[in-house]
Amino acid sequence: MDARRPLMMLLFAMVAATSYAQAPAKSEPLPVPPPPPDVLGSEDLEPQVTIHRNDDTTTEEVRIGGQLRYVRVTPPHGRPYYLVPDPMNGTTYIKRDSLDSTLKVPMWVLFSF
Repeated sequence: MDARRPLMMLLFAMVAATSYAQAPAKSEPLPVPPPPPDVLGSEDLEPQVTIHRNDDTTTEEVRIGGQLRYVRVTPPHGRPYYLVPDPMNGTTYIKRDSLDSTLKVPMWVLFSF
């Protein structure tokens, strides 16, 4: 039984080695992809920024394709905030501290030892 074990391992190694010695499959060259659309030259996709300066605040309206995307309000003291149009109705605005729309999980300290 001990003499069969090395012989069987040699046989399995030879079978496995033949699978790596196969000829590569014939492949056809890929077709030439179509040219990309002219996105860089489109003026409708470039943001249009309108800056209004009052005595104490600065507001920046950002429009893309003629549609208002957000308003950045910079008060004289404090951090700037953003007014984003409400998706349910376009007449009201939602106040946000940043334009980051990812979900933020509250991390409150409940117990401290």
